[in-house]
Amino acid sequence: MKVIAAYLLAKLGGNENPSVADLKKIFESVGAEIDQEKIDLFFSLIKDRDVTELIAVGREKMAALSSGGPAVAVASGGGGGAAPAAEPAAAESKKKEEEKEESEDDGGMMSLFD
Repeated sequence: MKVIAAYLLAKLGGNENPSVADLKKIFESVGAEIDQEKIDLFFSLIKDRDVTELIAVGREKMAALSSGGPAVAVASGGGGGAAPAAEPAAAESKKKEEEKEESEDDGGMMSLFD
């Protein structure tokens, strides 16, 4: 994934044809490990292909895999359908967090300062 991300960063930065050296430069700038095999594999797979076409094909494949869950609602711009489902989950996690805080903050004093 980081090879793909570095390639797309180079494209977004204005480099129409990023090379292996460009990707290595990006990896070195952030202190990431360079895996030459993955870089070579990536370039062999995208050789003579347009990145925007590859992204479009990937989106179509991901849409075909979707089962109509929350990811579809997010991708389609929402429309408010996913918000009610998220609210109970957020409230439940907040309640659990509060209970956890209460039980851990006693410090052996058995709620002496509550």
